[in-house]
Amino acid sequence: MGFELSWLLIGLPAAFALGWLASRLDLRQLRLDNRLAPKAYFRGLNFLLNEQQDQAIDAFIEAVQNDPDTTELHFALGNLFRRRGEYQRAVRVHEHLLSRGDLSRADRHRAQHALALDYLKAGLLDRAQEALQKLEGTPFEAQARLELLAVHERSRDWAQAASVALRLDQAQQGSFESRRAHYLCEQAAERLASGDSSTCESLLRQALQIAPQSARPRMELARLARQQGHPELAFEELQACALACPAARPLLAAPLVEVAQACGRQQVLQEQLQTWYAQSPSIDLLEGLVQLRRADAPGRARQTYLEHLEREPSLVAATRWLAHPAADEVPAPTAVQRALEQATRPLSRYRCAACGFEARQHFW
Repeated sequence: MGFELSWLLIGLPAAFALGWLASRLDLRQLRLDNRLAPKAYFRGLNFLLNEQQDQAIDAFIEAVQNDPDTTELHFALGNLFRRRGEYQRAVRVHEHLLSRGDLSRADRHRAQHALALDYLKAGLLDRAQEALQKLEGTPFEAQARLELLAVHERSRDWAQAASVALRLDQAQQGSFESRRAHYLCEQAAERLASGDSSTCESLLRQALQIAPQSARPRMELARLARQQGHPELAFEELQACALACPAARPLLAAPLVEVAQACGRQQVLQEQLQTWYAQSPSIDLLEGLVQLRRADAPGRARQTYLEHLEREPSLVAATRWLAHPAADEVPAPTAVQRALEQATRPLSRYRCAACGFEARQHFW
């Protein structure tokens, strides 16, 4: 009994001392880890703020190695890889996050969305589409649908794009009627190219029902009627388009002149173009007036350019006035005319109001 009591008296203090020593060692290690991880993290943040992405990536990798369970560091590292164009490394980071069993539901959705963005930036549209579809029913659903819509547009899958746009419309996430009409017009163009004019017309009528104020369906219907040998019908479609969408009148000037000359409606159109031009002057409307007047009175057609210059200075109008000298005038030297035409070429472009993209051809 005395032997057991003596061992007990010796063992209890020893066990206490060993426990205290172990706790001190663990505490020191914890303090060391906590000291190292924030230091690397803040160093990476400092590099990032100074736009030193290479050094920031190295610092975040060090921080992740010190604390592999920190999800925020993984997200920061993945986003940095994506911004630098290292999409494969970004994919690996986000796939590693998704493979973790302890990841919260919110972080899992976030990682899935980040992975979809990696695929999008890398141009892997099929994988991006698959990743985005997995975000249905998550807080990223609305954003994923918009990105999925962009994927279908880039791949020219107009039927799927129309389906996604319809869901966005039904969810009241914006107005997509105009885009849905464009998708139907694209499908109609494909059907027309294959010789199916009846389906083409049906798709264009559907587009017109979805977006009555859109100019493209009526313009495409007018072009279809013109190809089928019905200039009168084409003229009526373009007239209706001008009333429904006044902003599109400059685009309508050239096709209106063409069909008006084919069906003998030049005088009616000239009066309309004059009215539209008075309301909102533009080079396109001016050119339409000049073409119609040139057939009746060449001198009056040239005078039209001068009237425009008096109202609104324009290098384009001045160049075209010089290109049509009167019978008793000496024409401008060819070199001068060529130089002016080259100088005005950048001014005769269509510009996107959203992104500023310029092109000589109009893109819907």
